[in-house]
Amino acid sequence: MTLLSTRDTIKTGQPKGPSKEYAVPMYDLAVIGTGPAGHRAAIQAAKLRKRVVAIDARAPVGGVCVHTGTIPSKTLREAVLFLTGFRQRGIYGLSYQVKPHITVADLLFRCDQVVNNEVDVLMAQFARNGVDLRHGEASFIDPTHLSVRLPNGDEEVLEAANIVIASGTKPAHTPRVPINGTTIIDADGVYNLHDIPRTLTVAGAGIIGVEYACIFAALGSKVTVVDKRSTVLEFLDHEILEALMYHMREEGVTFRFGEEVTDVAEVEGRVVVHTKSNKTITSDCFLYTVGRMGNTEGLQLANAGISVDERGRIPVDGSFQTCVPHVYACGDVIGFPALASSSMEQGRLAAAYAFGMRSGHMSPWVPYGVYTIPEISMVGASEEELTAAAVPYESGIARYKEIARGQIIGDRNGLLKLLVHPETRKLLGVHIIGEGATELIHIGQAVLALDGTLDYLVDNVFNYPTLAECYKVAALDAYNKLGAAKVPLVV
Repeated sequence: MTLLSTRDTIKTGQPKGPSKEYAVPMYDLAVIGTGPAGHRAAIQAAKLRKRVVAIDARAPVGGVCVHTGTIPSKTLREAVLFLTGFRQRGIYGLSYQVKPHITVADLLFRCDQVVNNEVDVLMAQFARNGVDLRHGEASFIDPTHLSVRLPNGDEEVLEAANIVIASGTKPAHTPRVPINGTTIIDADGVYNLHDIPRTLTVAGAGIIGVEYACIFAALGSKVTVVDKRSTVLEFLDHEILEALMYHMREEGVTFRFGEEVTDVAEVEGRVVVHTKSNKTITSDCFLYTVGRMGNTEGLQLANAGISVDERGRIPVDGSFQTCVPHVYACGDVIGFPALASSSMEQGRLAAAYAFGMRSGHMSPWVPYGVYTIPEISMVGASEEELTAAAVPYESGIARYKEIARGQIIGDRNGLLKLLVHPETRKLLGVHIIGEGATELIHIGQAVLALDGTLDYLVDNVFNYPTLAECYKVAALDAYNKLGAAKVPLVV
């Protein structure tokens, strides 16, 4: 299809009104959403010399990731760790802190700076690459035409040969939990708090709930986590999971597993939570983090012939193509793995596929980063997965307290674990808990992606003193367990 650089017109009408005539800009690609997936899709298409428009209902670009999700939550965590002196307590004692009487304003000061800078970076990239921006609510008129409801109430109609849906997700709500934005909040409401709650109840032991539980516990809040499951973050390696729960309990977090929230109400300024087992939990604030929904409700996808599942997510194939060949979807709106990092790559690939570039593919070695305190990261298989698949393995472990860098930074609880095949000696998985885990994981990711073996880590020299040295120590641990050397190596 040859696109025109001029403007055509399209006639649309309301059921009982006169038809309207719109000037229709022609685009090679229209992207709905400017979060990680939408941003990368738009930039990739622009790099291919395509005419691109990016549409977002939120005036500052960046989507949930920049404004209420990944960026502010990780910045909030960093501000908490710095102001409380949490990282240095292993050296200077439990009473050490940088600033007494920390306020919400202290925390948001850093968040606002980072968010504003990130928006500036994204805006500059859109401008530099010639991507048109529309701030408004997009919806499908038909498979190739989009209506954009602008903030002033006007409507603009756009036509595009290809469309990428990257509208992200929003917190799931339930009538049992009346979100009021002050004492009963969802994840988006954390940044509207006026004070740090002395007591906090968190419903949901997924990544979001557990990360915020750790953040508020580090601030001194007494946190209770409620979930109907039997544990938190079930996808983690169990040894890492046990270490995380131990540290969270040490910070005063209480877990109520096997419990389901049946009723939440504000009573005289405090929040009273009732569970299915007739327990009552009272706290200053209640944070509801049970699930997220695809942000597709207002897109009028039926007009394009696209349906969604019960959680508002859009089904796609391996090329991120929907049931309509020229319409793609990527990022959190398609579900698992719903990571900002994977969403970026999905967006890039979706745009490439739309214009016939099929040389790239999504790597199966996607690392997970969980910004709890301490942070966790993993890539590859866990011990439980290997056992279930009847795959033999041996483990090698390095503990931060035995690494010089661990002593220097005051993290004596960190741990890095390697899983290797005893016969082929290939690396099968890497699991880390401790400072810098989400950075360290990429060494293991590279070895896995290149089909590397234990010998690579044993034979190479790592900078000293660094946390990366953990790979060498863990590799030697596994090496000795396998009896791979005639003379056992001493770690």
